[in-house]
Amino acid sequence: MDMRFLMKQAQAMQQKLQDAQQNLRAVGTAGGQMVTVTLNGAKELVDLTIAKEAIDPDDPSMLEDLLKAAFKDASAKADEGMQAVSGGMMGGGFNIAGLKL
Repeated sequence: MDMRFLMKQAQAMQQKLQDAQQNLRAVGTAGGQMVTVTLNGAKELVDLTIAKEAIDPDDPSMLEDLLKAAFKDASAKADEGMQAVSGGMMGGGFNIAGLKL
């Protein structure tokens, strides 16, 4: 086996994974979509939407719970998406519902 070839292949796969981390979008929601969190594949926050109905000055813990739930939902979808990407490099598929690659 040519070691240079293997190194180039490994570098190409690493670059594809990095690109996928930046390009993947995982959307999580909570409270009937009162809170929407969008993460990239590296689980960095890309977008956050909070409906005014989710903001209750007398009950801030409700909004906190909705944010946590939406983030958890998006995080799980980001994990699924990155698994699909890495599995796709090994011959798997890329079709995961709710994810945009």
